[in-house]
Parts: sequence; structure tokens; C-alpha cells
Amino acid sequence: MNYWPLAGIAIVVLGFALRFNPLLVVVSAALATGLLAGLDLVAVIEALGKAFNDNRYISVTWIILPVIGLLERYGLQQRARAVIEGMHGATMGKLLVAYLAFRQIASALGMKDIGGHPQAVRPLVAPMAEAAAVKTHGDLDDDARDEVKAMAAATDNVGLFFGEDIFFAIASILLIQGVFEAAGYPLTPLELSVWAIPTALVAFAIHAGRILAFDRRLGRVGR
Repeated sequence: MNYWPLAGIAIVVLGFALRFNPLLVVVSAALATGLLAGLDLVAVIEALGKAFNDNRYISVTWIILPVIGLLERYGLQQRARAVIEGMHGATMGKLLVAYLAFRQIASALGMKDIGGHPQAVRPLVAPMAEAAAVKTHGDLDDDARDEVKAMAAATDNVGLFFGEDIFFAIASILLIQGVFEAAGYPLTPLELSVWAIPTALVAFAIHAGRILAFDRRLGRVGR
């Protein structure tokens, strides 16, 4: 057995450890793997081009990043903060719990790309949560502000992770179905989705409790 093609893994590990450009590291590892496996350079480049073309729809998501950048450049985060500052009774805890519910419900209906860190958390949810925390508890130090942003990002993660499995036409459900079927337990995707609901409800209760506890802790720190 020829183990030389596995050198591509070492190139990836070493390149990331040395903080080289990720794109350069991945392409170099792919070229090394192909050449060490006995393919000629043209065949390796052809394989890379085919893989990119077959998955070109993934690149479409990058189109939204310049749009978000322009919106932030023209004050999207400031407007988000202003909206929260003008709302009576808005708190960081209530805001993030509401976003958690929205994220879970949307994901359960198959709309998992509605939220997300680049398109929702960074430009909207995190600034609004930060503004609500400052409005309720007074000025926060840099560490507390970073914790608020981290909680906003974690809320998006929890909502998506435990909400998407309720949608029966998602890859994770099909993967679980395949594993059960191979083990001799034939289940339909809908059956698996139904049994994901209790887990999602428990996850919502636990993370909502964490959010509210964090909000109360911020209040004690603010005093």
C-alpha cells in the first residue's frame, strides 16, 4: 500500500499550524496528494476544477458577504443598537431567548439559512444584545461585551443544531435513517423528525435558562 498520498494531511496540519494562507495550504495539499498518488499535474488540476464546478453553488453564499460589509459600513450595527435602545423593557435575556425560538422554529421548517453568524449574528443580533445589556445594566467592560457577543453566537448555534433535525428532509436525518436501517431498524425520516422534537424543547429550555442566568450575572457585575 502506498502511504505517500497521506502526506497531504501533514501539509494541511503544518500549514495551518504555521498560519499560512488557508487557500494556499489546501491547494498545495491537494496537488501533493494527487502527484504522490501517481496522477500527472494536468489530471490533478482537472480533478480540482471538476470538484469546484460540481460544488459551485457553495460559492454563491460568499456573494452575501460584500453586501453585509456595505450595510455595516453605512451603519447597520448602529441602527440595530438604536432600535433596541428605543424599545421599552428590552433586555439582553429576552432578546436572545426570542432569537433562539425564532432560529429553532425557522430551522425546523427547513429555513436554516435565514440566520447565521455572518448574515444575522454579527450585523444584527450581537449589536442588539450588547445594546440591551448596556441599557439594562450600564456600561460594560470589554470582557463582558465579548461574553455577550459569544452568547449571541452560541444562541444561533443551539437554535440551528437542535432545530434543523425536526425538518425531515435534511442531510442529518437521512444519515441517521441510513445508520438505523443498516442496523436493522427501518425508520422513516418523519418518525426520526418527530423524535427530535423533545430534544429540541429540552435544548431550548436549557439554553434559555443559561441566557437568563447570564443576564442576571451581568446585572450583578454592573452594580
